[in-house]
Amino acid sequence: MKQQKTAILAHSPSTIDRLRRHPWVVAGVTSITLLGMMTAFALAPPGENEPVQLQTILEQLTSPTFTLLAAQDATFLHEERVQRSDTIASLMIRLGVSDPEALDFLRNDARASAIARQLRPGKVVTAKTGEQGQLIALYFPLNGTDALIVVERRAHGFASSEQALRLEAQTVVKSGEIRSSLFGATDAVGIPDAIATQLAEIFSADIDFYRDLRKGDRFSLVYETLNHRGQPVRTGRILSAEFINNQKTYGAYWFESEAGRGAYYTADGKNLRKAFLRSPLEFSRVTSGFTNARLHPVLQTWRAHKGVDYGAPTGTKVRSVADGTVEFSGTQSGYGNLIVLKHQNAYSTAYGHLNGFAARIRKGAKVSQGETIGYVGQTGLATGPHLHYEFRINSRQVNPLAVAIPTAPPLDSSQFDRFKMASEVMRSQLELAKQINMATNP
Repeated sequence: MKQQKTAILAHSPSTIDRLRRHPWVVAGVTSITLLGMMTAFALAPPGENEPVQLQTILEQLTSPTFTLLAAQDATFLHEERVQRSDTIASLMIRLGVSDPEALDFLRNDARASAIARQLRPGKVVTAKTGEQGQLIALYFPLNGTDALIVVERRAHGFASSEQALRLEAQTVVKSGEIRSSLFGATDAVGIPDAIATQLAEIFSADIDFYRDLRKGDRFSLVYETLNHRGQPVRTGRILSAEFINNQKTYGAYWFESEAGRGAYYTADGKNLRKAFLRSPLEFSRVTSGFTNARLHPVLQTWRAHKGVDYGAPTGTKVRSVADGTVEFSGTQSGYGNLIVLKHQNAYSTAYGHLNGFAARIRKGAKVSQGETIGYVGQTGLATGPHLHYEFRINSRQVNPLAVAIPTAPPLDSSQFDRFKMASEVMRSQLELAKQINMATNP
């Protein structure tokens, strides 16, 4: 060890000479720890011409003692996504649960047994377990609600309860381009189907999403997702959207008035909500248009067709095109199952060949725009499942694809300034969505 120290000092003569030439004092301490030993060197020239005094100090260090303490009542939190082939047993294994008593409770408790029926792929399930895999708590979100089933270990066994989710809103910006269809484009950029449907509904009075879409049409939108513990539970509403169809730009901004009523408006404050939707089906195709002379497919005679036929599978939801009151609900000659709705002023609409009616549809019932009133069928004089739709003014049928549809009232002047401030923020978010899309798809 002494030879090693001498070798270390032998490399520092120039340093010592410099210290001798300066009137100030420098103290330096270097430590090297090796095998529990410490060596310290001190350089302290007391005078300009006096030799440097070297002192070596050896000190034995006590090795530290480490004690690993076992955690008392340790718990572990596990999260897993439900897989397509999952059962309760396989899901519990991946969650780290090894507890026959818990499995028995999940299978037999009236509330907890709903978990087995709602194992939707992709759903996030959380479990809290003990060291030996015993279940302490299980958190399972319910389908289609803002609630979850909670299973907890109590002093005398397990108990289940239904609790409301604490949801947090998150804003998402997305942009895409039509290649084949709206849903194909939204799927390509990860937009949920519920948001794609909202997008079609917002612009449905201006764009027929079955006939009017063009390859190269573009859209940008800002929407909300509602999350629980960082995991998406469901989508919220679209906050703003822009759609470029056939080189024409349409914009929509959500705005809630001081009275608490919300709607979509254009940048200049016009209400996008038309008094009537253009179509009673979200997505369909026109199989027979409005005409004064058509060969009837069943009667094989030439007669007027005073409505529009939309081809769709049996059971497809039929929606009311406007707020109104049920004037007729039942069977009527060639129409088969028919609903007639009375709307504002002189307007009414008719929906024929229905397979059935929605639960509360009866004469005198109030309906809202977009509400499901019935289901596509082929009752009456029909060769296949489709909806026969009529638009009437003063009880006279007119072409619903050509009639000028009245709009809802615009924003009044007292609300417009507040709307402009809100829409400016949303417009900048839409621009951000476009830039993100351009950066990811150069």
